Amino acid sequence: MPEIYAEFALILIIAAIAGALGLKLKQPLIITYIVVGILVGPAAFGFVSAHSQIELLAQIGITVLLFLVGLKLDLKQVRQLGPVALATGLGQLTFTIIIGFALILLLGKPAVEALYVAVALTFSSTIIIIKLLSDKRELDSLHGRIAVGFLIVQDLAVVIAMMVMSALGMEHNTTSDAMLVGLLMLKILTAAVCMYALIKWVLPQVIGAMARSQELLLVFAMALGTGLAAVGEWAGFSKEAGAFLAGFALASSGYRDAINARLSGIKDFLLLFFFIHLGSQLDFTILGDELFSSAILSAFVLIGNPLIVLAIMGYMGYRKRTGFMAGLTVAQISEFSIIFIAMGISMGHVGQSALGLTTLVGLITIALSTYMILYSQKLYSVLSPLLSPFERHNPYRELAVEQDSDNEIRPDVIVFGLGRYGTRLAHGLKHAGLKVVGVDFDPQTAQANRRHGIPVHYGDGADEEFIETLPLHPETWVISTLPDLEANMNLLRILRKHYPQEQVAIVARDEHYRHLLEQLGATKVFFPINDAVDYTIESMTQLIHAKACAPQTQ
Repeated sequence: MPEIYAEFALILIIAAIAGALGLKLKQPLIITYIVVGILVGPAAFGFVSAHSQIELLAQIGITVLLFLVGLKLDLKQVRQLGPVALATGLGQLTFTIIIGFALILLLGKPAVEALYVAVALTFSSTIIIIKLLSDKRELDSLHGRIAVGFLIVQDLAVVIAMMVMSALGMEHNTTSDAMLVGLLMLKILTAAVCMYALIKWVLPQVIGAMARSQELLLVFAMALGTGLAAVGEWAGFSKEAGAFLAGFALASSGYRDAINARLSGIKDFLLLFFFIHLGSQLDFTILGDELFSSAILSAFVLIGNPLIVLAIMGYMGYRKRTGFMAGLTVAQISEFSIIFIAMGISMGHVGQSALGLTTLVGLITIALSTYMILYSQKLYSVLSPLLSPFERHNPYRELAVEQDSDNEIRPDVIVFGLGRYGTRLAHGLKHAGLKVVGVDFDPQTAQANRRHGIPVHYGDGADEEFIETLPLHPETWVISTLPDLEANMNLLRILRKHYPQEQVAIVARDEHYRHLLEQLGATKVFFPINDAVDYTIESMTQLIHAKACAPQTQ
């Protein structure tokens, strides 16, 4: 056991050093972690012996990842995806599978392997794209919102593909095709009924009690995710499908942003072990044989996927710039692609060569597409003259979107902390005609304010991941009534880091902290006690003077 502990410590040290180097090169950590796996695996230094422990952490990491994908899939969002996200997502999936399948067959691969790899090439990395768009402040742009829409379509597709393939893998040796289809439909119907009952009657009664403690809410989310993952595997689907459904069950609750913020760091840590495990399992004798095929397929993903998105969006009435920027987000494959192939290997459908090929394509496309997205403006200015055939003379749909965005309702004020003072403040501002949104981590407070017409986001005001989910805009005021100085300081640091143009007011309990809060960037500091005392003095002075000046009655 001491040797295994030391081994884990060394792996983490190497991952931290390699990650710092990767950030210098502006590369996603996925690539860094795979390289670390190669270094610590038998292909290089070969000092990893705790394979079973690393594999267990890797499986939990995949479970948490799929749980978070399901958590983000709110039914309201699904209904609001719109024709462009649906058409672009399905169009890109269809194009990549059909053309990719034919191309892989031409490269001499068997039909089953060609189908698996072609499907794997359709998935883009939601994690990487959202991170890059967020860093560039483009997540709320038109092309950013469209990209997130068709990434949701892709996430749905990968989960469905995993469910179907795992169900086929469980039954194909023992049943006829007709019986197989019947069993699959029965399983899906049973799962749908159970999920409906869970979402409708069970979870609403349980989650409110769990949310009274943020730590307990995190444990509950992990328990639900891993529990349904185990049930999914037992039922003949997969752990991944069960974890996705667990997240989906909580997606429409008011606690999803808080859960997502709490689990994101855990997910990132655990996925480190998945990619290290993957890198340590790669066979370089197989990888050498796949260099030519990986170069061809990488070019197909880097060029073909953006072009099909550009063509679909141009046809649907968007400008070539919007189509180009959105298209760049599908110019790579994702961690799901590798997970999907690994599932195929575990079921005996494909061999290690498919994993090696997909991993190489992933390394190449993720590395190059990252730079393409980071320098998208310069790239567009160079390629713009060549993109005119992809734009209608009248980009009617984008013009309509611009008109709608001008009329979009944005909050004037976001109030952090809905205690007695914060609640009265929020309702007073609302009655004054301002659009107000509240933030609080007490579920009962959040529900009470929602009943009185104040939209409330449940979460921790000192959590960076959570704050990034809020509807913050340059013209929005942030008012913090949080009682703790440290919490206010953390909130200010986060806002000044990500939203330097935001106007922030702090309700302070002690005038001693004014200088410190203003140094950290507070636009205005209020002192309720001083204000109340001043108001009382003024009111009493007026009353006393009024009585003194009143005519004396006999």
